[in-house]
Amino acid sequence: MATHDRPPSRLRWRTVDIVVLATVGAVFGLVFWIWNLTFAAVSGVFAVFPPSQAVMTGVWLLPAVLGGLIARRPGAALFCEVAAAVVSVLLGSVGGMAIILLGFAQGAGAEAVFAATGYRRWGTGAAMAAGVCAGATTTLYTLVTAYPTWPLSFMLAFGALTAVSGAVLAGGGSVLLHKALTRTGALASFRTAPGGAR
Repeated sequence: MATHDRPPSRLRWRTVDIVVLATVGAVFGLVFWIWNLTFAAVSGVFAVFPPSQAVMTGVWLLPAVLGGLIARRPGAALFCEVAAAVVSVLLGSVGGMAIILLGFAQGAGAEAVFAATGYRRWGTGAAMAAGVCAGATTTLYTLVTAYPTWPLSFMLAFGALTAVSGAVLAGGGSVLLHKALTRTGALASFRTAPGGAR
């Protein structure tokens, strides 16, 4: 078979990619479960203006952006987000299959941004854009499945706050987490780490 038909090595998945992203997804599955409990505990605060609950959304988008930044391969953002959603459900998060579908939508949103760059741009701007796009798919899914009767003003406010939360918590937060993990040497097998695999 002609070698030119094979994807570049930087885009091919390795065993270490699967293992690390699955681990990150599992950890965030636990984070999701805790965050769901936190959201339930403070939900009364958002009763005055329901769309304001969107400020918490960014945490649920973190594994998608972080997964992309770590592996820098097609499908990494989607894989990590769905893995986190599955683990969250297994731990008892309410929603079942709906949570997994939402995770797919969120991961696909982040994945779309990385794909648009040809999987070549991984800076803060790309991470924040991935967070915003993941927030956009979250908004669409949530408004259709949970709040279809909201007035337009509520929908627009929810979308805007989700975008901000996605940019700051998911985008900016993933960049900080990635730097922290890199400093510990945990990502030595990846191209992002000094002296890491190329």
